[in-house]
Amino acid sequence: MDSQALFTEAKLLSPEERIALVERIWDTIADESVPIPLTDAQKQELERRLAARKSSPEAGKSWEDVKSSILSDDE
Repeated sequence: MDSQALFTEAKLLSPEERIALVERIWDTIADESVPIPLTDAQKQELERRLAARKSSPEAGKSWEDVKSSILSDDE
């Protein structure tokens, strides 16, 4: 079955089923550990962020602080 036929079949699924399918497909990609190449724009943005972090290491919040803030907002 080609990708267009698969897509046509997938469109018949409910939104919840399509989301579950996408998650399963994404998991197979993640399991392969194949590096996904970055675009030049993505590389430049990463370099910009690294430079900003190096010039102001005190700026921003740690992942622990962000996660704690998110979890406390949900309660």
